[in-house]
Amino acid sequence: MRYSKKRRFHQIDDEGRRGGSRDDRGNLDLINALPDDVLGSIISRLPTEDGARTQAISRRWLPLWRSAPLNLADNFIGSVSRSKRMALVSKILSEHRGPARRLSLKLLCPIEVIDGWLHSQALDSLEELDLANIRDMPLSVFRFAPTLRFARFSSCRLPNSISTLRLNFPCLKQLTLYGISVMEDALQNLLSGCTALESLELSISGIGAICISSQTLRSLAFYHALEPNILQLVIKDAPSLERLLPLDTEWSRVNIQKMIAISLTTKIHTMKVLVLDTIGPNLDAVVDFLKCFPCLVRLYVISHPTKDMNSARKYDRLDPIECLELHLKKVVLMNYDGSKRPSVEFAKFFVLNSKLLKEMEIEVLNNRNDKWMANQRKQLCVDKRASRDARIELKIGTKKSDLPKMDTHDLSMADPFESGAFC
Repeated sequence: MRYSKKRRFHQIDDEGRRGGSRDDRGNLDLINALPDDVLGSIISRLPTEDGARTQAISRRWLPLWRSAPLNLADNFIGSVSRSKRMALVSKILSEHRGPARRLSLKLLCPIEVIDGWLHSQALDSLEELDLANIRDMPLSVFRFAPTLRFARFSSCRLPNSISTLRLNFPCLKQLTLYGISVMEDALQNLLSGCTALESLELSISGIGAICISSQTLRSLAFYHALEPNILQLVIKDAPSLERLLPLDTEWSRVNIQKMIAISLTTKIHTMKVLVLDTIGPNLDAVVDFLKCFPCLVRLYVISHPTKDMNSARKYDRLDPIECLELHLKKVVLMNYDGSKRPSVEFAKFFVLNSKLLKEMEIEVLNNRNDKWMANQRKQLCVDKRASRDARIELKIGTKKSDLPKMDTHDLSMADPFESGAFC
């Protein structure tokens, strides 16, 4: 067996001639046999520091990193001082000759330094940009508009002057604005220029309303920093929208009663996944959402029970809710408090009215015994469920549940929670 493998190995070298170079010990060097463009592609996927180190392998490797697609992050040397990091970034940008792929800058640097980096020719045709901790975003950022595919801006202030610019991001698919201070006109002008946008995350301050109008947007996740005013999210025209995800942060909570109002001018038939973080739960408010999204397939409700809960609504058979009749297949209720009647009625509403329901998960607050759980199933009228195929499961929650962290930009998954805390 050993002989056979060894013989086959030599045949590739002697007969196939597919890069038969050997090292000093006579061993076949398959890595160096690869073409330059393949090696450059490999190098570009390494962390910045590791990619730069490949120059020391041999003379042949010396120019490869400089001509490979640039993947630059300013945190590539952990313990080095800020001034040395700045010098290293400047050196890399001055020496690199390959196409730009990704740039991530999170150093607290003078604005003139950052502006100089952004003007570097090494960043021409940049595809991915991640900027953070920039007090005033330089306008040089927008020179990458024609080629950007992914962009993330964190803890920055966008200049008001962009409201007067003619912005166009024809290739931008994913955009994250996290902890951003911006004027309403500037934000609307930025979003209107993203004509190919598919996924958007928003965490903003300084404005009272956001109007979403996009023919391509599929996923919308939103945060809102703690502000005295109410953020109004108006979905004016989003015919491709599939997900609406309110996301929690360390300093704020998004819910459908206190801090955010959502208005829709038309029904959205493409919406498949909806997450609601609600005080109550408030059945009237949730039902209003269901009417807006007639083709909804998955519903997640994170409740925060209070004394004043509204769940007395009855289902009007003369005014049917389309998603309950034809589409809704999964319902997940978090922080269920079965000791309060409104919580029971809220869950019971979906048990009795979701005709195509396949799966319903109810996470119960606090530890309960088997007798209590059996009584809950009886109160929920599980035996009278609208969908005889539905699997209705009550689970004991170890602690009060909040919204999990998730990759809201990953559109390859039909459900962003498939591998998260809701499973």
